[in-house]
Amino acid sequence: MDSSLSLTYLSQREASEIDETLMGPLGFSVDQLMELAGLSVATSIAEVYKAGEYNRVLVICGPGNNGGDGLVAARHLHHFGYKPSVCYPKRTPKPLYGGLVTQLEALSIPFLSVEDLPSDLSSDFDIVIDAMFGFSFHGSPRPPFDDLIQRLVSLQNCNQNGPKRSAIVSVDIPSGWHVEEGDINGIGLQPDMLISLTAPKLCARKFSGPHHFLGGRFVPPAIAEKYKLILPQYPGTSMCVRIGKPRQIDISALRENYISPEFLEEQVEADPINQFRKWFDDALAADLKEPNAMALSTVGKDGKPSSRMVLLKGVDKDGFVWYTNYESHKARDLSENPHASLLFYWDGLNRQVRVEGSVQKVSDEESEQYFHSRPRGSQLGAIASKQSSVVPGRHVLHQEYKELEQKYSDGSVIPKPKHWGGYRLTPDLFEFWQGQPSRLHDRCGLFPRL
Repeated sequence: MDSSLSLTYLSQREASEIDETLMGPLGFSVDQLMELAGLSVATSIAEVYKAGEYNRVLVICGPGNNGGDGLVAARHLHHFGYKPSVCYPKRTPKPLYGGLVTQLEALSIPFLSVEDLPSDLSSDFDIVIDAMFGFSFHGSPRPPFDDLIQRLVSLQNCNQNGPKRSAIVSVDIPSGWHVEEGDINGIGLQPDMLISLTAPKLCARKFSGPHHFLGGRFVPPAIAEKYKLILPQYPGTSMCVRIGKPRQIDISALRENYISPEFLEEQVEADPINQFRKWFDDALAADLKEPNAMALSTVGKDGKPSSRMVLLKGVDKDGFVWYTNYESHKARDLSENPHASLLFYWDGLNRQVRVEGSVQKVSDEESEQYFHSRPRGSQLGAIASKQSSVVPGRHVLHQEYKELEQKYSDGSVIPKPKHWGGYRLTPDLFEFWQGQPSRLHDRCGLFPRL
């Protein structure tokens, strides 16, 4: 279903009234709104066009607020790891805009005149941001913006079937469009990405590109109620949210061109456990989510492999430790075939580590010690959960958990169930992998000293 059908689209009058209300009784300043809008633009671009592949960005800024949004976006894109350049041919003398320019100059972000731009924008830029005109613009674009818009139209038409061309991103309104009717002048600009701000404008219904985002996470309840705005929920802490039709994806075309430091043989620790610890520490320092998550693969007597995610709970010279239910599917596999493999994947670092070896249960004392180090809720969950078995419904688990909570509500020691404990994989093979451009990845296989 097209989620955009249930959203509120604003007329030009409504968009202007909302801005006036935000900057009047609701206490926002122009520079606050511009900062939030520019940050939304930058985060939306980062969601789709990764800096490793779409690094060179040209931001074309007009003389009004839309151009100010572009200037702010350029600053944030720089901090996100992109290399922005700015074309700002009609500079506004107001102090707010002068300050935005100064901020960019302090970051050594280049400003290009219209004459400085290459004839083929794709030769120098991976992304072109159209921040020329917003919803308050009237009439037909005048020089030099009429020519710049035509260059974007030519860019999308001439190169659409050729080599990779620059992606075109429009801020709030594709420049030259009527805010409500769309491309009534036949200018023909059809961006790849539209980033609506506050709420999508009526012309956004005519947008047919693959990426439509909403940014500007600042609409207070008073405005939402007054204009009966139906807007999507922003995920987590994000400043943007995808709206419109779900993106159609060619799975065979999905690929990432990894950019990583070289992993040279002379840099590898002689002891693979030490090398693992070094990379694990890097994953911790990068603040990656659950760096101890690992895929555990087992094979039972039927010869069929099975994989699932578990959490590493210890690593030392003797191997890798995790804890589970001894009556689970993986436990049955390990009782029939005590060999397994572990796979760690750290996306933010373009790294993975594969470990193969034999598996044994850890001692009861070790399992007991770890069990009682867990939160009491996790201890009760280990008793209530019957892994790999069918239960009539979640309500059965909740009921059993509640009964256990009441039973041990006095703070007494919760006994470790006999069917719960740890395993240790003793490695006999490591493979360290680091992604590199053009699929020329670094791999290093190591065997622990026996």
